Formats: sequence, C-alpha cells, structure tokens
Amino acid sequence: MSSKHQKTLALLFADPIRADVNWADIIALLRHLGAEVSEGSGSRVRIALNGIRAVFHRPHPNKETDKGALRSMRRFLVEAGVKP
Repeated sequence: MSSKHQKTLALLFADPIRADVNWADIIALLRHLGAEVSEGSGSRVRIALNGIRAVFHRPHPNKETDKGALRSMRRFLVEAGVKP
C-alpha cells in the first residue's frame, strides 16, 4: 500500500473524527483495496468490498467528506475487514 493510501486510511480512523478528508482520496483507497465503485443517481456512490455493500453520497459542493460520512465509512471498512 502506498504512503498516500496509508495516510488516507489513518485519517479515516483518526480520533477525533476529521472534517478534512478528501473524497477522491477515499475513493482511490477503496479502489486500491479492490472495491467495486459505481455511480448511482444524483450524488450516490455504490461501493462493494469483500461482500459488504454500501451507498454513500458524494460531498458537494466541497471536496471534503463530512464527519457523519466518515463515521459511516469507518463502520463500512471495519465490516469489510479493513483496519488501520
């Protein structure tokens, strides 16, 4: 795993939850981990990783992901067997 992906994973699991994690970096990490990422309607993004599926909303107009979405992403990654 590249240092950029390691940094993104560390930011996702940081306490307290961060409010400055770039959505594009999260998607790049997920693809590196082997996730299937597909666009849904509107701002929805479908993600499947290790048999676990979830739907997230792409942040807009900002590029940073909010704390609630990061909390959900953290839960998704733990359920999919990914830990920092």
